[in-house]
Amino acid sequence: MDYIEIKRRSSITRKILLVAVVTVLFIFMVKRPSSISGSTKFSQHESGVTHVLVTGGAGYIGSHAVLRLLKDSYRVTIVDNLSRGNMGAVRILQGLYPEPGRLQFIYADLGDAAAVNKIFSENAFDAVMHFAAVAYVGESTAEPLRYYHNITSNTLLVVKAMAAHGVKTLIYSSTCATYGEPDKMPITENTPQVPINPYGKAKKMAEDIIIDFSKTSNMAVMILRYFNVIGSDPEGRLGEAPRPELREQGRISGACFDAARGIIAGLKVRGTDYKTRDGTCIRDYIDVTDLIDAHVKALAHATPKKVGIYNVGTGKGSSVNEFVEACKKATGVNIKVDYLSRRPGDYAEVFSDPSKILKELNWTAKYTNLQQSLRVAWRWQKAHLNGYD
Repeated sequence: MDYIEIKRRSSITRKILLVAVVTVLFIFMVKRPSSISGSTKFSQHESGVTHVLVTGGAGYIGSHAVLRLLKDSYRVTIVDNLSRGNMGAVRILQGLYPEPGRLQFIYADLGDAAAVNKIFSENAFDAVMHFAAVAYVGESTAEPLRYYHNITSNTLLVVKAMAAHGVKTLIYSSTCATYGEPDKMPITENTPQVPINPYGKAKKMAEDIIIDFSKTSNMAVMILRYFNVIGSDPEGRLGEAPRPELREQGRISGACFDAARGIIAGLKVRGTDYKTRDGTCIRDYIDVTDLIDAHVKALAHATPKKVGIYNVGTGKGSSVNEFVEACKKATGVNIKVDYLSRRPGDYAEVFSDPSKILKELNWTAKYTNLQQSLRVAWRWQKAHLNGYD
């Protein structure tokens, strides 16, 4: 074998080794929790600064919560695995608040106990707002185990990490689905919880875990059971951008907008034979801006050794048909509507009695005009035809 051949083979070997090393490093980086932050302030408690961990902070509701917290001078860490969230929303938030020590993003899965423990070990959290969850009723009936794992099991890991690292305040994002289909309306916080689908059941189990643990600790807990969320940031910075493959499962507002844009042929209304005023389901639609205001007020009123449970809604119900008419007016498009059979796991009528949260937290919904909330959201949709991409 001549010198040139030996040199050539040696070069090939070096290249193979280099590729192998790079591959191993890439796999290591993908599997470990990664953060985007240029400051060590997140690892230290600071007088006068409240550091909030927002799980699911890249999602629709979570990103709006992060925006409000940053506006109110909180320090925020987002943890999200981006399975339902949008990195584009995180980039918007980072651009709005680029100062060191304001916002960091950590890519991690809350189902990974070691990753969750590492996150709590390396950061000095004062409170947790726990939004992260899969949240579609229809999907939950088709994939129940996924929902029990993602909602119930993951919440258990978060609470265990909070206990292990001395984080004393939890604001838990729950749902009216824990009530199921009550015998009478409106729903109060004392309405029996009899969920009828895996989504509601998983959320109730998570609530039970939190409440039972709170009895043995001095944790301050706020559980917010909210109703159907619509709208977007009034200033047009954030909006709702579900993944295309989830359109069939998504919120009715997203489906209305997709139909208005011609992405889908028309809107599918599932169920016209319910015992309601027009045969379609009745829901309490809460604007996301109001919803986040309730979370911030809950955080401010959280008290050690106490659990606050609140319905977050407008106190009035609108039918699906009424919602569709409001969407037509908001978009200016005469959306085609197809009426189909009921969807498994749905309930006929659900709306809240928000009097408790008004009395105790001085919160009430302000953005209660359905058409106006949809108009604001539609404005964002038209300006972001490809979502955050």
